[in-house]
Amino acid sequence: MVAPHPVSGWPVSVIVPARNEEACLRACLESLVGQDGVDFETIVVDDSSTDRTREIALSFPSVKMIDPGPLPEGWTGKNNALAAGARQAAGKWLLFTDADTIHRPGSLARGLEEAKRHGAALLSYSPDQEVRGFWEKAVMPVIFAELASTYQPSEVSDPASPAAAANGQYLLISREAYDAVGGHAAVANTLLEDVALARAVKASGRKIYFRYGGDAVRARMYRSFAQLREGWTKNLALLFPSPVRLALLRLTEFVLIVGSAAVAVAWFQGGRRQVAGALGLLAILLFSFFVRRIRNAHFSWDANLLALFGLPLFSYLLMRSRLSYKRGRVSWKGRTYTGSGPGLEPRGMSGTTVEESVFRPAFSNKRVGRL
Repeated sequence: MVAPHPVSGWPVSVIVPARNEEACLRACLESLVGQDGVDFETIVVDDSSTDRTREIALSFPSVKMIDPGPLPEGWTGKNNALAAGARQAAGKWLLFTDADTIHRPGSLARGLEEAKRHGAALLSYSPDQEVRGFWEKAVMPVIFAELASTYQPSEVSDPASPAAAANGQYLLISREAYDAVGGHAAVANTLLEDVALARAVKASGRKIYFRYGGDAVRARMYRSFAQLREGWTKNLALLFPSPVRLALLRLTEFVLIVGSAAVAVAWFQGGRRQVAGALGLLAILLFSFFVRRIRNAHFSWDANLLALFGLPLFSYLLMRSRLSYKRGRVSWKGRTYTGSGPGLEPRGMSGTTVEESVFRPAFSNKRVGRL
């Protein structure tokens, strides 16, 4: 446990970790400082940015901007930033939210009321994900459909279920619960801190409430294919219990849908219309099952259709993530984390351990996207 933190009476402290976030930070802060219905403070933690992040944060008079200090050995950059923000926060509740989020008017007050109404020590929303361009529209629905299946909100929110999850883009936690489980210091070495913190809260006997929160917050996670590839390489092997099996399953699904449709067309053109019709029906059935699953991810209709082509890309990213962790080298936000060891081990719904290493950060000066 960390030492109890005195509070000044602020109902909420909003903490935004930011490392080279000039592309999105202004819009995020504009959506936060305009919140009403609850008193709050906003803290931006500038994690050694080399772009205009600091300048943008300082342009908001009501926003408190702090530095997290040197990165301690055994810590990830984001955990260090979040812990630094929490140390400076004076609220009875802490909202950890990413710089790429946009908060809908009144959502902060509604989120706090919702947490209290459900008796939750931790409330987390999965934001409405904004996607642009082919790659984002193709792969993001596939990934979020898998997340919705693996971390079902009804089970995560059920105190009788061991399932635990949270989305770090919007994680509201009481100060009491945060201190009781050790805060981010207790998950300092994990690159999947949101799930690890949720597991700690639920293991402590406290309640989690988790749902799709498109009515409260939206986000655009990545703004280029390079960012998308790096970000999901960091996360995917930790999110799913059996990444290799899942990669093969989704690749097989793609081959069956596209292959049966292609063979049906070829046989139809060759005059074998009865067989072609049967294969065409199989392709339609497989595709309908696929779309039904993808629709659970709450994306637009065009992204749902393009998601078919995201299946092989998802398989590639899963395998890339698995190999990165197996080799003990993962890069994110201009830092490279290396090492091996047991570490904190986020678990899937079935309780199967997901492999994760203890990483030691090695620094470089690359300028990349979201934290």
